[in-house]
Amino acid sequence: MDVLISGASIAGPALAYWLGRHGYRPTIVEIAPELRTGGNAVDFRGPVHLGLLDKMGVLDDLRAVQTGGTVMRFVDENGNRVMEMPADFAGGDIEILRGDLSRILCAAAGDRTEYLFGDSITALDETPDGVDVTFASGLRRTFDLVVGADGVHSNVRRLTFGPERQFVRHLGYYVAGWKVPEAPGREAVGYNVPGRLASLGDDQAFVAFSAPELTYDRHDRDAQKQIVREHFAGLGWRVPELLDALDHAGDLYFDQICRVDINPWSRGRIVLVGDAACGATIGGMGNGTAVVAAYTLAGELAAAGGDHTVAFARYEARIKPFARRAQRGGSGAGHFLAPRTARGLRIRNWLHNQGWFLKLTYRIAGDRSGGIDLPDYDTAAGRLSAASRPLRSSARPGRR
Repeated sequence: MDVLISGASIAGPALAYWLGRHGYRPTIVEIAPELRTGGNAVDFRGPVHLGLLDKMGVLDDLRAVQTGGTVMRFVDENGNRVMEMPADFAGGDIEILRGDLSRILCAAAGDRTEYLFGDSITALDETPDGVDVTFASGLRRTFDLVVGADGVHSNVRRLTFGPERQFVRHLGYYVAGWKVPEAPGREAVGYNVPGRLASLGDDQAFVAFSAPELTYDRHDRDAQKQIVREHFAGLGWRVPELLDALDHAGDLYFDQICRVDINPWSRGRIVLVGDAACGATIGGMGNGTAVVAAYTLAGELAAAGGDHTVAFARYEARIKPFARRAQRGGSGAGHFLAPRTARGLRIRNWLHNQGWFLKLTYRIAGDRSGGIDLPDYDTAAGRLSAASRPLRSSARPGRR
């Protein structure tokens, strides 16, 4: 079976790896002209995440390039410490740059996967025998199945289910990140005023600010830079330095903190995976959920002998409770990063300086990254093995 996957970030190549293992022919289409490099640091935590990465054979490769995590120190305008977070609080068991993660996952998918870079899907027409796909380049092809692994702003979800506003909920904050090449060292330091955070670590600036849902062009970097400047103009500490670097930044990450809720995750031969189905911009353990969901979707297809009507329902039933539990962390991310009042800042700082509170947050994070038993899918028989145990570009073209 030929399977088209939209998105080459995390869920997409992870799914392509497992589909290839099960004998499917995956094709990944990615709107970027090539794999994105660098980016913010992402993390995995707990035996379920690490167990799957190990099963894919990429755990050692990830460890070889992990950033290691850093202590996060919060300071006042004069640089005096007001709160400090341990390195593993944000960095989990493994922290890695998003670009490095995508590169390693795509390499794991290997020659079994075809890549179409610099292109995107413009139309999906399902027929009894497949999905006729039209691409922005003018290319037309037919696939047995189509998967949206293209993030919270999923193009496949929009084409299949409807406008984004029906499924994406703004959570009251925006975040942005860009490079500050002259910044020395890896120490991560953050500075708050009510409703705003500015931070710097490992030559990356990161800001968060409270705001109602804004209207802007997601592809207009200059307009997004202006929004950041307006919200951080006049602040002290090292904010002027960060804004100077923003003027010269070649790339910028800018997005709302939001949550994706859609039911069901599939329609006919088209299905969503990762953030497209259940994303939470920050704090929702989206990377770990994407890897778990990709493994399960491919496994259920194999177990059902390719019958998507059976596989998609089983995949969603198995993953949705796990994903929804992980998503809860995203709901409070903005309030943690930039409490809206001076009193809220004082309470956050006091709580996170208490050992008992840190232990509580670690326990909650552990609960959200685990609590799921994944079957050991039998690739040879194309069905579930009897013993189910918990798991703590030159490629073939698609069918014409």
